[in-house]
Amino acid sequence: MAQDTEMKIEQIYVYPIKSLRGVSVDSTTLTSQGFPYDRSFMLLEVVEVKDNDKATNGGQPTYKNMSIASYNSMCRFVPTLNTTGEDPTMTVTFHPLNGDKTQSIPIPLSPDTAELEEIDVVMHLSPTKAYKMPAKYNDWFAACFGHPCVLAYISDNLREVRMSSPRHRQAGAQADGTASNGGSGWLSSLSSMATNFLASAPEEVSTIRFADCAPYLVVSSKSMDSVHARLPAGEEFDITKFRPNIVVSGAQKAWEEDFWAELSVDSGSSGSDTAKTRVKKIELEHNCGRCRSINVDFETGAQGTGEAGKMLKKLASDRRVDVGSKWSPVFGRYAFLHPDSEKMELRVGEGVKVTRTNGEHTKFDWKGLSTLPGGGKDE
Repeated sequence: MAQDTEMKIEQIYVYPIKSLRGVSVDSTTLTSQGFPYDRSFMLLEVVEVKDNDKATNGGQPTYKNMSIASYNSMCRFVPTLNTTGEDPTMTVTFHPLNGDKTQSIPIPLSPDTAELEEIDVVMHLSPTKAYKMPAKYNDWFAACFGHPCVLAYISDNLREVRMSSPRHRQAGAQADGTASNGGSGWLSSLSSMATNFLASAPEEVSTIRFADCAPYLVVSSKSMDSVHARLPAGEEFDITKFRPNIVVSGAQKAWEEDFWAELSVDSGSSGSDTAKTRVKKIELEHNCGRCRSINVDFETGAQGTGEAGKMLKKLASDRRVDVGSKWSPVFGRYAFLHPDSEKMELRVGEGVKVTRTNGEHTKFDWKGLSTLPGGGKDE
């Protein structure tokens, strides 16, 4: 596939606590569940049981998932990572808006769960078990937010991906040839045979931690040109509002990533370390439909009041390109790691090639969330 410009990994982001700010890193390890520590934690509001509802849930409090779309002040919490040594930690710093001094707390990235209470968490109809972190962490976040909350740690528990994916796709979903690696002749025939074989193989379930729908979110920085064009001259939009894991630079035009199906990443190194020299493959399966979280003003911790605070509506004017998410504008692609790339290293600056594309827009088919007839993929 011909590319006139050189594409590269421009930025890598890890979000240790879902919906808090991300951490920019120069390199990290690729795994099938995402980058290490990415969305390993999430915050839950404690919903106290009223007297007349004591019989509900055995009189125990229930929990409400916290996300930046509804809890805008989550953007005022900034984590940093310290992954050196035997006990990796993150430090979360809260930046109040009332002029109070910043507050910080260190949190273990891999806490011992032996004595922790197990709780149920459901995200996008995909349930899992998680662990309620000790009181000192929950109390710290509660004091910052002004209401009771719990920091939940997923540990080795995982959630099922409820949409078609490289390990869980509909039989024959790609047998119609809409995906192409740009080859021809015998190479295309082999590719088609392999695709048909995979499509007819028994389904396996893809799993994730507290990421919304997939282990990775890939965006193209070229598409930010179109985003910035919707704002007054000189005003720029923060790409991290789209919460990408991988930012790719060097695309020829905005929105071409809508049709990317596979990226190959190569360090170009001639060294002997195969973990650094082998080509990594990332499979892009679905579009990411956007919500009002992109309208949040990071400076005020509230919905934006200027033109940037209208970005969801601005994008909706021409970016509702996925019939499976027909009310939401699309920015970025949900992605999965090719099995052969497990535990390989990804670095900022590595070269990227688009090695497979789709002939049309993919259709978001998360069961129960999709706007496709029937509500998504068959299970």
